[in-house]
Formats: sequence, structure tokens, C-alpha cells
Amino acid sequence: MDHAAILALYDRDMREGARPESSDARVERTGGVVRHVGGEGGWNGVLWSDLDAAGAGAAIAAQIAYFAGRGKEFEWKHHGHDQPADLGRRLLDAGFTAEPEETLMIGETSGQLVDAPPPDGVRIVPVTDRAGVDLMAEANEKAFGRDASWLRDLVLARLAADPDAIVALVVLAGDEPVSSARMEMIPGTPFAGLWGGGTVPAWRGRGIYRALIAHRARIAAERGYRYLQVDASDQSRPILERLGFAALTTTTPYLYVPK
Repeated sequence: MDHAAILALYDRDMREGARPESSDARVERTGGVVRHVGGEGGWNGVLWSDLDAAGAGAAIAAQIAYFAGRGKEFEWKHHGHDQPADLGRRLLDAGFTAEPEETLMIGETSGQLVDAPPPDGVRIVPVTDRAGVDLMAEANEKAFGRDASWLRDLVLARLAADPDAIVALVVLAGDEPVSSARMEMIPGTPFAGLWGGGTVPAWRGRGIYRALIAHRARIAAERGYRYLQVDASDQSRPILERLGFAALTTTTPYLYVPK
């Protein structure tokens, strides 16, 4: 894998060429940035920027004014190779708060990614309706110890708007949800994004996360997608590296909450 070429492709297709996440959202290109303006309850933020040291301050101020003027908190999704090199510090100085850093990892849908069955005692079930989404949210809450109403709302909205663009999954031990994950396909690009994969503590370390990666890789390959994209935590990165994913850059969400 040519890391530089894949990163450039990712920037072009997934960031600069981003598409709205729903029919009531929009993507705007202005002042050297690409921003996503969410619909009702949707995500608001900056996806991509092409800035230099001279113009970065004004561009940051313009985005703050835009979203704050609408009473919206928003996220500036900063990648480690973005310019200027001190963009992260500039965001902090402007009043943003940095979330934990993650690693952008890319893997191909072929090869070893498709050969990892779920462990004994569980089954991977597709989610297509509200009952399944409720099970996903329950697994997420048990895995991470926090409210998952945001996940319920997001998956229900995706299923309603374009069910072919999302693969939602729940892992069941009997009738008990023990893990969940989703994949979002980006039409017109070679990328499918992997999200979630949280497993309840009692079932960790048994291969569920790996099985969910493989299951989604197989579906993505069948639908013609070549690459899988993950924003990986420190816990997920070693597993993904063993599966053949490559770390291309870091990604850090910077959050701005209007005062």
C-alpha cells in the first residue's frame, strides 16, 4: 500500500469531497475550509481545510462566527498532516477543547480481513429496524458506560434516509446484546468507514472485535469497496495492525461550544 497516495485519496474523497450525512444537511466550501452543516440533530463541523499561517486565524474566526451565530457547537476534525503545522495550537488558543487523539487507519477489504469467524456462543445479526437499533444501543451502553441515545438516533436516521449506505450489526449471546458496530459506505469512493465495535467487559478478548471487522470487510468487498477506514483508539490500533491495517495519520476532534 502506497501510504502517501492513499492518504491523498482519502483527503480528496472523504474530506474535501465530503457529502452530506442526511437529506436535510449540507456541505459548504468557503474560505479554505469544507464544513458540514447538520440537519435536525446532525453533526456540525469542519471536515477539511487548506490553510496557511497567514490565513489560518481568520479562517478559524470565521467558522466560530458562523456556527456560534446559529447557536451550534461544532467540531473541527484536525488531522496530523493538516497545515499550518501549529493548527492544533491555534484551535486551542481560539477556545476549542481537544478530545482524545485517534489514529486514522486504512485496510484493504481483501486478504486476511475476511477470515475471522465469531467466537463460539455468539452470532452477528444485521440490524434493520427499531428493535435491532435498541439492542445496538443497549450493547453500546454496557460497553462504554454512557448513554447511547445518540447512537439510536443516528442509526435510525441513517436507516430511514438510505438503508443501503449503512450496515448496522449487533452481536447476540442468546438474546443478550454483547457488542455492536456499524459501517457507512460512501458512494462514488473506494472507502467504507467502520465505526463502533464496543464489546461488554465479560466478552472482551474473545475475538468479537476482529469478527466484526471481518464481517464488515466481506460486505464492503462484495459491494465493490476497496478500503476500510477506522479512527482507531489506542486499544483498537494493535488489533487492526495485526489485521493488516496501516496507520496513516492522527485525527483529533477539537470541540467549540458557544458561550
